[in-house]
Amino acid sequence: MSKKLVRFDWAIKRLLRNKTNFVVLEGFLSELLFDNIKIEQILESESNQVLDDDKFNRVDILTKNSKNELIIIEIQSTYEIDYFHRMTYGVSKSISENLKLGQRYSEIKKVISVNIVYFDLGQGQDYIYRGKTDFVGLHQNDILGLSEKQKITFLKEKVSDIFPEYYLLKVNQFNDNAKDTLDEWVYFLKNSEVKDDFKAKGLKEAGEVLDIMRLAQDDQYGYSRYLDNLHLKASEIFSLQTEAEFRLKDEVAKKSILKGLDNETISHITDLTIERIEQLRNDLKK
Repeated sequence: MSKKLVRFDWAIKRLLRNKTNFVVLEGFLSELLFDNIKIEQILESESNQVLDDDKFNRVDILTKNSKNELIIIEIQSTYEIDYFHRMTYGVSKSISENLKLGQRYSEIKKVISVNIVYFDLGQGQDYIYRGKTDFVGLHQNDILGLSEKQKITFLKEKVSDIFPEYYLLKVNQFNDNAKDTLDEWVYFLKNSEVKDDFKAKGLKEAGEVLDIMRLAQDDQYGYSRYLDNLHLKASEIFSLQTEAEFRLKDEVAKKSILKGLDNETISHITDLTIERIEQLRNDLKK
């Protein structure tokens, strides 16, 4: 048995910002980071604004945990070829916005960027990737470490503990076979469902907080409107892609006409109708 729940991206905007529901985000982050994460607060900043008329399937949430680290959770459904760059921008902005004027560089907070994407980003077979910063010697191939004085001063064990850390979840590549508790969360992120036998931290609470039938009437209306906007956005993207494909076919047909190819050959190459090719021939004669 499983229970259908509201989408995580909508819940993060509307429901999970409530302190009483932090346990859901804490559970997800604890499973992902293999640590016992406690969220102190949700931070609002210029890059973390929620707009009622936002029709783009995009979510940013910035949290601060009990270790004084910043954690960004961002969800993106529609394809963005420069999404890696956006990840870098989001981290850089969070660092700069949270270092007050006159503060020492040593007070820069560690940033953990969690990115949940529903499209094929880059090239890779896995569905969860982690990125961190290490300095590797070009000659000795050793890892540059912190001095003992730096470890004591900054309360860090490794250089990579200072720099931002990235997690990328390509949920559509998950095969729905949950082998561990982290996989259970990925299953939920992909399918908006929690199975009865799932034991991952936060999922039991998610099953209660995100139950569609338990939503207040205003939230049910808001969620329905959100789903409508997703359908609209998907249709807009499909329309743009279709228009681009037809324009490309027309251009190929025009070049083929100028090369002297006959209508049947051009139709075979482009899948355009003979009538459309004749129309393009006439247009070229004008």
